[in-house]
Amino acid sequence: MAMTITEKILSKSSKRKSVEPGENIWLDVDVLMTHDVCGPPTIAIWKREFGKDAKIWDKDKLVIFPDHYIFTKNSQANRNVEILRQFANEYSLENYYDVGTERYKGVCHIALAEEGYNIPGTVLFGTDSHTCTSGAFGMFSTGVGNTDAAFILGTGKIWEKVPESIKFTFDGDLPPYLTAKDLILQVLGEITTDGATYCALEFDGSGVFSLSIDERMTLTNMAIEAGAMNGIIAADSVTEAYVKARTNKSYEIFQSDSGAKYKAHYKFDVSKMEPHVAKPHSPDNLDTVRNVQGTKLTKCYIGSCTGGKLSDFKFAAKLLFGNKVQVPTFIVPASTSVARQLEEETISGISLKQIFENAGCIVAQSSCAACLGGPSDTIGRATDNEVIISTTNRNFPGRMGSKKSAVYLASPLTVAASALTGSITDPRDFL
Repeated sequence: MAMTITEKILSKSSKRKSVEPGENIWLDVDVLMTHDVCGPPTIAIWKREFGKDAKIWDKDKLVIFPDHYIFTKNSQANRNVEILRQFANEYSLENYYDVGTERYKGVCHIALAEEGYNIPGTVLFGTDSHTCTSGAFGMFSTGVGNTDAAFILGTGKIWEKVPESIKFTFDGDLPPYLTAKDLILQVLGEITTDGATYCALEFDGSGVFSLSIDERMTLTNMAIEAGAMNGIIAADSVTEAYVKARTNKSYEIFQSDSGAKYKAHYKFDVSKMEPHVAKPHSPDNLDTVRNVQGTKLTKCYIGSCTGGKLSDFKFAAKLLFGNKVQVPTFIVPASTSVARQLEEETISGISLKQIFENAGCIVAQSSCAACLGGPSDTIGRATDNEVIISTTNRNFPGRMGSKKSAVYLASPLTVAASALTGSITDPRDFL
């Protein structure tokens, strides 16, 4: 029978010849990821339910990244990291990347890719809704709650329902003023935040396959903002080159069959699209940048698993080079690898980091930082009555800090252009 790429991967994982949407199946999990927010409760549930002799099903397949609330003096946040540290020591976990050491990597979703855990054709679960980011590698990847994660930790298996798939085809040549963030905001505006509940979002078309891996990760990262179970892009030569540079693990590439069934199919011509924002307080509150141009800002933020990748900073640096920001602007690399690349990558002989500093930006340490609000001493955190434009993925009330703040979501190009004027600005004004 004809199947989508998601169905084929789940069929392989469940050791079945085929699967159909709505079927419940047992999956063999290839990787389980957790972090400092959900790791401690997952561990506690696992110990309680599996008893004093509890064993991790496969220590090589468990990956732990402290990344959310780490650069803070908050005692509760510090305690969470200490719990992970003690757990990793007790069970001699090789894949624990401790903050404060050379092994620290930064935001889990980017680190999974950089450290070679994203393997085409495999199944990855994480205790974070944006685990769907890894679907950019032609794999099935989704977030689960702490109880499900504890079950995986003890058994390596999980009971899941096969999702229906929705296909999004982006064709045409992407204009220089658009990024993947504009594409996914268009999708969210089209189908809303519950338009793909428990579905697989499959991204296809020449506009998608012209994107770098970084940019593809932006698309799959925000699949969850439509209520989707996962986002996925078929692996191609770009994917293979990235994967082979980071691991020698074997992999299998799957493609959707031509006769595969989809719940819906949306088609876009990227050459006719324009820069977008999501207005407060929802990722689907879509508008064009032109329509909200001139909205006064108190802060600009470029970072997170969605907008803190090297490609995002390259976009921003093009506009900030030789200019000065007019409002506080935060640069938060998603990983320590990206932070190093900000010092290595140059424009006209000047590093990206120096370009940002010369422009008056505040360059922070790699972490989730203000994307999830965090303790009061979190860098870039929103305070009362602030109006912020950000490359992050959510703008619900209180998401970046104070519930009395307003957050606009946009591409790194739009955020950089806005930083230069102090109000929301279309990047086409600078390109």
